[in-house]
Amino acid sequence: MPVTPLAAPDLAVTVAAALARDPEGIVGLAVSGGGDSMAMLHLFAGAGQPARLRAVTVDHRLRPGSGEEAEFVAVVCASLGVAHEVLPWDHGEVPGNLEAAARAVRYGLLADWAARQGLSWIGVAHTVEDQAETFLMGLSRAAGLDGLAGMRPEWRVGDATFRRPLLDRSRGELRDWMAARGLTWREDPMNADPRFLRVRARAALAALAPLGIGAAGIAASARHLASAQEALRQALAADLARIGVEVAGALRLDRAGFAALPADSARRLLSAAIRWLNRQEYAPRSGDLARLTEAAAKGRDATLAGCRMRVTTGEIHLCREPRAVGDLAHGLWDRRWIVTGPPEQGGEIRALGPEGLRLLPDWRMTGLPRDVLIVTPAIWSGTRLIAAPLAGKPAGWVARTCDSLAEFILSH
Repeated sequence: MPVTPLAAPDLAVTVAAALARDPEGIVGLAVSGGGDSMAMLHLFAGAGQPARLRAVTVDHRLRPGSGEEAEFVAVVCASLGVAHEVLPWDHGEVPGNLEAAARAVRYGLLADWAARQGLSWIGVAHTVEDQAETFLMGLSRAAGLDGLAGMRPEWRVGDATFRRPLLDRSRGELRDWMAARGLTWREDPMNADPRFLRVRARAALAALAPLGIGAAGIAASARHLASAQEALRQALAADLARIGVEVAGALRLDRAGFAALPADSARRLLSAAIRWLNRQEYAPRSGDLARLTEAAAKGRDATLAGCRMRVTTGEIHLCREPRAVGDLAHGLWDRRWIVTGPPEQGGEIRALGPEGLRLLPDWRMTGLPRDVLIVTPAIWSGTRLIAAPLAGKPAGWVARTCDSLAEFILSH
């Protein structure tokens, strides 16, 4: 299949502008085989620099046929002269929210792949309809400003930069462009499954059209809210610098300082801390967040979304829940820890846990609370503890979070 030349000037300008931001860099493209991502692949390959591109497909293995779709993408990439790789998600039964789990693993796998490839950035083919659907999903959760400001054009996972170069283009426009050139794609049947919130939001968006409420208008509203959100982010980062301290991937807040915050600032700070800890794309539901904020004000311990809050006389501590910290699924452990060390030692990364702490009689010398240490990463070989970088046994290993809470607030 020859490279398809760009015939739509406006789309050509969009793609050229995206490539021009890093004129010498290698660009990754996340391609599922669906209409939007296949359009992105053909558009970028048609810009005349296929050697600068690396395409990748995450085979989620959540239904029969996912492997065939990945192979379809591979064949098209080969015809376009674009290097392609498939990243399989090996999993058993996926507990909890399938959408959230799949999204978190997908971006973790993509971030690891980007690091191996030395990419400048990875393109994700979300459109203006995706933006509008995200806004409606935020409404369904009674979300505040953070949940209604929409998708970001650019964000980071670990050391990888993701961009949405087609976020202002419509799904129909991309499919029309493909169809006019005889190009094909694969529809994912999960995109029509009403069990998923995004599918229901898509149906709601269509139902709003007779009222004159369309994707472009909703997306414009989201952009206006995003401008207001940026100002609040700056204020929230200043609040954090005044009353908060990070320690070993956990957060410690001065209780009196927290109590003095305006109600909305306190809620936003807890929401950001929870998302920084659990790396979920969406903030907790407003009712759950209100209960957590009330517990903090009244001095009660609480848990939310895989995170634990402990309140002492003078401080509020937030860290991960032990049961939420699983084994290594991808290089960015628990979706936020970067762990490096002597490769010849082998082993696997798992939470230190109570059993690991018992093997470290001097752990109190670190000055860190038990609740914090047991959810930090450690390196194990079976039941043998090789290293615990944050608990006094580094053995040549280093563990650090991929960003600080302040960085997370300003970039999310």
